Amino acid sequence: MAAIFVLNAPFLPKFSRPQRSPAVTKSGTLYFPLFLAQLTAVLEADNYDVTFLDAPAAGLDLAAVVQRAVAEKPFLAVLDTSTPSIDADIQAALALTRAVPGLFTVLVGPHATARAEEVLTAKPGAVTAVARREYEATVLELARLLESGPATPERLATVAGLSFVDAAGTVTHNADRPYIENLDALPPVAPVYKRHLDIRHYFNPNAKPPMVTLATSRGCPYRCSFCLHPQTLTGRAARCRSVDLVLDEVAWCLDNFPGLRTIFFEDDTLTADKARLREFCAAIVRRGLVFEWSANARADLDADALANMRRAGCRQVCVGFESADPAALANMKKGLGAERMGRFRADAAKAGIKVHGCFIFGFPDDTRESILATIDFALKLNPDTAQFYPVMVYPGTEAYADYKERGFIAAGRWRDWLTPEGLHGCVVRNASLRPTEIVQLCDLARKRFYLRPTFLLRRLAAALISPGEMARTVRAGRVFIKHLLRGSRV
Repeated sequence: MAAIFVLNAPFLPKFSRPQRSPAVTKSGTLYFPLFLAQLTAVLEADNYDVTFLDAPAAGLDLAAVVQRAVAEKPFLAVLDTSTPSIDADIQAALALTRAVPGLFTVLVGPHATARAEEVLTAKPGAVTAVARREYEATVLELARLLESGPATPERLATVAGLSFVDAAGTVTHNADRPYIENLDALPPVAPVYKRHLDIRHYFNPNAKPPMVTLATSRGCPYRCSFCLHPQTLTGRAARCRSVDLVLDEVAWCLDNFPGLRTIFFEDDTLTADKARLREFCAAIVRRGLVFEWSANARADLDADALANMRRAGCRQVCVGFESADPAALANMKKGLGAERMGRFRADAAKAGIKVHGCFIFGFPDDTRESILATIDFALKLNPDTAQFYPVMVYPGTEAYADYKERGFIAAGRWRDWLTPEGLHGCVVRNASLRPTEIVQLCDLARKRFYLRPTFLLRRLAAALISPGEMARTVRAGRVFIKHLLRGSRV
C-alpha cells in the first residue's frame, strides 16, 4: 500500500503538544502522542505503510522531517495541532507540501478542529484539509478516497468530519462525523509505540519511568468549562473499551516493554463510571496482573473505591481541585466543593494512594484574596505533589468564549499562549488581576508548597526507599527546581 506520513511536528525542544495544556513544562513532562498513535494503528490495520514521527520527542528538526518525507514519498500527511504551535504546524505542512509533489496535507487536533477555516486559509497551499474532532475514521476514509481517484471537491464533500479548501480558495465544512461508539473496534496502540517510538523519551511526573500511556475510554460527562479534549475532540458522552480488551493490552505491554514501571491511563476521567471502575479493579486482581498504574480521577471517590484501586495496583491519581473559592468553582462548572475534596484527600491517604493536585488561578471572579485562600487550601489538603497554573483557555472551549466575550483575553497571537522559552504563559486577566499578577501568585504557590521542610523531607525519604521514586524525582526535579527558584519571567 502507498505511504502515509503521520507527524507530531517539530516546534520547541520537548514541546508536549498532546497534553491538555500544550507547553514545554517545568517538570519535563512529555506526553505520548496517543491520538496520533491510535490513527496509526487504524491505518496499519488497513494495510497502509505508515511513517509515524514524534519530532519533539525524538529531537528532529523540520529539515530532518522533510528529508524523511522526500525519501518516502507519501501521498497523505497528517499533522497534529495545538493552539500555541499552530503557526509552526502550518509551516511544517507547507514545507512538506513544497517538498513532496502531489502531497495531500491534513491537520487534526484541538486547534484545527476549533479554527478549521482559519487554519485552511492561513497560508495558501499549505493545508488541504482538516479532519475535525475524533479523526481516525475520517482520515481512513480520506486515504481510501485519495487512492481510488482524484481529490475533487465533489468527492471530498462525501467525507464526514472533513473541512477542505479547493483550488479557488473556497472552504467547505462537511457535516460532523458521529463519535466512535464501539471503541473495541479500534486496534491497540501499544504495538504502535513498540514499532515507532522510544518509550524512554516520555515522562509524566504522575508515573515512574519508563512508562506507557493507554486509554480505556473517551469523553467525559462532567462540564468543566476549560477542559479541552471533551469540547474539541472526544465529546461529553463517555464511551468505554471493554475491560478485558484493556487488560489484554496491559498484559501485552508488560510482556513487550522490558523494565516498564508504570502504566498511565490517560482517560479524561477514568473514575467517572463507578461501576466500571469497580469491575476494572476486580478484573486486574482476578487476572493476576501485577503492575503499578496512575490515572486522571475526580475528587468524588469514596473510601471503598479508593481501597479497590489500591488493591489493583493504583499508585497515584491526578486530580483537579482547581480552587477553594465557591464562585470560581461555580463559574468553571466543577460540580464539587472544598468539603468533598477534603474528604477525598483523607480517604486517598488512608488507602495509600498518592495524589497529584491541580490548582488553577485567574477565573473571572478570582481576586488576590481568593487565590491566597486557594493556596492555603492546597497546603491544608497537602497532596503529594501539586501544580499551580493560570487558567488556560483554548479556542473551542466554553471558557475561551466566556473570556473573549468579557474582554479578558490578554494575548494578541496564538504564540502568546507560551513564554518565549515555551512554558505556559498567562493569556487572561479579570476585573481585578492582570496576567503578571496571576503568574506571580502561581510562583508564590509553588514556593510555599514545595519549599516546606516537611515536603522536602518526605520526598527525600520516598526517593531513598524506592528506585522508581528516585528516577521520577530526579527526572522531574532537575528541571523543576530551576524554575521554582528563579520564578517565572514576566
